[in-house]
Amino acid sequence: MVEQAPSPDAPEGQENVQTEDHSRDIYTVANIITVLRLMLVPLFVSVFLSGRSDTLAFFLFVLAASTDWLDGQIARRTGTVTAIGKAIDPLVDRLLIASGVICLYIEDRIPLWIVLVLIARDVYLLYGAWRLEHHHFQVNVNYVGKITTATLLTGFSLLILGWPTIPGLGIVTGEPWESALPGFGTQPTPVGIWFVYVGLVFSLIAAAQYTAMARRFAQQLKKQGTEVTTF
Repeated sequence: MVEQAPSPDAPEGQENVQTEDHSRDIYTVANIITVLRLMLVPLFVSVFLSGRSDTLAFFLFVLAASTDWLDGQIARRTGTVTAIGKAIDPLVDRLLIASGVICLYIEDRIPLWIVLVLIARDVYLLYGAWRLEHHHFQVNVNYVGKITTATLLTGFSLLILGWPTIPGLGIVTGEPWESALPGFGTQPTPVGIWFVYVGLVFSLIAAAQYTAMARRFAQQLKKQGTEVTTF
């Protein structure tokens, strides 16, 4: 920690202290946890697709998902929020969601349209973030985005475990509708699918909010005379 000389106007016994800047650090506890989360992703995929144990795959996925909260808390409480951590942590979340939804589709636990919606949404947001980086603007994850991630990860976790199950609503009957809309048919379905449906709604709301933020930023650039393609 770097100390400054006491200010002549400061009360006796008090000093002006300049806190240490950790924004460019790499080897912090929070970043190490993030890397460990990243390493859990291929391990989960291997266990789940091998069919060895849904329970073990469930615990691996939950461990990778829940430690997202842990590394964030550690970084904020210790004052070690880093640039690399802010960049990698959301990417690990996206990778975890992508691996979860693809594996669940391969195992025939969710329909293809859910995979396509989530992947298209993430590609769209990543492209937008890449465009904004050219203008040195970063869109931070908002409250709706955090709810989206938490809800989807909860839904995927329960679908991986395959428990608990609840009766279908019976709104649609027969194929292909029952396969395309699990939970709305007559067959019992893991409750996790309803978390996924809610997460899909929040994901589209969050995408719309991020788009609106990007458009406002683009308008500010245009007012400053900067050439920018409309988002």
